Order: sequence, then C-alpha cells, then structure tokens
Amino acid sequence: MFAGNLDNCLNIEDLRQAARRRAHRMVFDYIDGGSDDEKTLKRNSSAFDDYELLYRVLSGNDTPDMSTTIMGQRLEVPFFLSPAAGNRLFHTDGEVGPATAAAQAGTAYCLSTLSSVSIEEIGALTDGPKWFQLYVWRDRVLVKEMLDRAKAAGFSALILTVDFPITGNRERDPRNGFTIPPRVGARQIWHALQAPFWSLDYVTKAPIRYANISGKTPATTLNAFVAEKLSAAFNWKDAEWLLAEWGGPAMLKGVVRPDDARLAVETGFRAISLSNHGGRQLDTSPAPLDCVQRVRDEIGDAVDLVVDGGVRRGTDVLKAIALGADAVSFARPYLYGLAAAGTPGAVHAVKLMVEAVRRDMILCGIASPAELNVDFLRKCAQ
Repeated sequence: MFAGNLDNCLNIEDLRQAARRRAHRMVFDYIDGGSDDEKTLKRNSSAFDDYELLYRVLSGNDTPDMSTTIMGQRLEVPFFLSPAAGNRLFHTDGEVGPATAAAQAGTAYCLSTLSSVSIEEIGALTDGPKWFQLYVWRDRVLVKEMLDRAKAAGFSALILTVDFPITGNRERDPRNGFTIPPRVGARQIWHALQAPFWSLDYVTKAPIRYANISGKTPATTLNAFVAEKLSAAFNWKDAEWLLAEWGGPAMLKGVVRPDDARLAVETGFRAISLSNHGGRQLDTSPAPLDCVQRVRDEIGDAVDLVVDGGVRRGTDVLKAIALGADAVSFARPYLYGLAAAGTPGAVHAVKLMVEAVRRDMILCGIASPAELNVDFLRKCAQ
C-alpha cells in the first residue's frame, strides 16, 4: 500500500520524501543515513555540482542510443542497479521490486548476498541480466555454495564488495534500535504507529530474513552480524582464489585509490566500481566522482569503470561518463521508490532515471554515451 500518487513523484527526492512518510523511522534512516558526521554521504552528491555541462546545439539527434557494455554485457542504459541488503525490510516485495525495474529498463540488477529474497527466486524472475554481489565471508564453504547457487540460477557476473571489512559508525541505527530482522520494543512500536502502511505489511506478511543464509536468523545488530560472519583479513591472494572459483567476469566494488585499481586489474577483475559504500563506511573518504580521472589515468582502458554513489539525476550520469566512467550504478534511488510503494515505486524510480538520461542526452546534443568527454564539462568556480 502507498499513501500517495506515484505520478506526483517527479524526481528521486520526491520518492525520498514519500519513503520517509510511509516507512518506519529506523527503516528510512537505514536507507538514508551515512557514517559519523555524514560528510561523505553529502559529498557523494554535491561532487556533481562542481561541474557544468557544455551542451552543443543543432546536433540533429532526437533518438539517442543510451546503451553501454559492462563486463561484456550489453545494457540498454548507462547505469545498473547496485546491491542492497534486506530489501523486504523496506517493503514486503523486497528484491523482486528492483529486479523487475532493472529488467524493464533493459539493465542489470545486482543481488546482494544478504538479500531477503533468495538467489533462486530472483534468478527465475526475469530474463534480464543479473549479477551477484558477494561479501568476504569467513566460511569458504559458504562462499563456494553461494557461487554455485548463483551460477545455477543464471547470474552472469560477480561483484565483490571490499569496502566493508567491518561496519562503519552509522549512528542513526543504534539511536533507532535498528536490527535485521527488527527487534520489537517500545521505541519501535511508537514509530510503527506513525507508519501504519509499513507496519501492516510487517505484521501480516512472511517474516523478514536473510534468505540466502538460513531459514531463520535471529534479530541482531548489523555490527554483530558482520563481526561474526565476515572476514576483515581477506586480501588480494584471497581475491585471486575467489576469481578462480567463480570462473567468470567479476567487478571489484569499493575502490577509491589508483594503486588499488591497478592491483584489481592485475588480479583479474574486468571492472572496477569506484564506491565508498554510499558514505556508510569511512567518513571523509572521497566521493567516487572525484576519483574517476586519477583512476582512469592509472589503468587506461584496461577494464570497465563505474561510478557508484550520489547519483540522483540524468545529468549526474552524463558528468560521470564525461570524466571517464563507462557507467554509473545506484541503490538509494530505487530503495526510496521501493520503500514508498513497493515494486511500482522501484519501477518508477528507474523509469525516472531512464527518462532523465534520454532527455539530458538530447539536450546535451549527443547520440551515445561514447561521445561524452571532458570537453563537455566546465569546472565551476570554487
């Protein structure tokens, strides 16, 4: 249920406000928040404001080709959907929402290891490109099991997230008593009364769990779960082992340094995602957009380069590509849509981004993303 009209949500910020109204406070803050003082969270988006687009006129283009290729996979738009854990916490539709939205847009959806809908269910949902995200687990038997299940379910590429050795200091979560699944207490009940549509879903639908880990997961803080299950000791040699076990195209997600990007290329990754985990890990780390040119200079055209973080508008997509990225990815835009209205909300969020990219390419006077370069950008005066 959605207490509003999606037609009135004209941009991602509108969906964000709709999500704030519908979702339980701890759920909205989990989507919306960052670590420490949230400086990186803010910078991820504000970095795009440092550039203006120098559009060209009379290009004669009214039907741009928005497609790009990442890890050998053709995407109909120059973006894909990043992984995010526990989507059924935000809406009972869970990961079905963004997977459906990605398929309708002709782009890839990346399923989180910590999804609340199983690998097999998402694998069978659509014929669209599907990638699988993996954290660095202590249990290698579990890792191999996850990889085998993803391959069998038709996932064609792996995304290894490496900026999450431990959980960042996300202060909104302990203030709200956030756990997955939610632990019921007086504070949660009070906030639930203020979010009746979310609460009705929660009490009448199937319990929320990590669908790929076990049939029943006790309520736990994210910090405790990560400390117990994930390995901060995972290193480049371990990454080599993982790539050999996977045996297919893989992306390294969470890079900000050129020397790490070079090691990723040497290790065998076919793509690099410049990301700081949405500003949720090390605060005051650089915005992904600010890392593009240095990393591209370091690695050349050896692998595909993705900007993940802060993308809210079509112009953000164009700026990232003009600086040297091959595509962008995002999670918060579709999570706001999902939290606001379930699958229709996630579809609406992605549709807004598709329409924005198409419109802004025409306004910029380009026929394809490949035409973009730094000549289309002007750095704003500081």
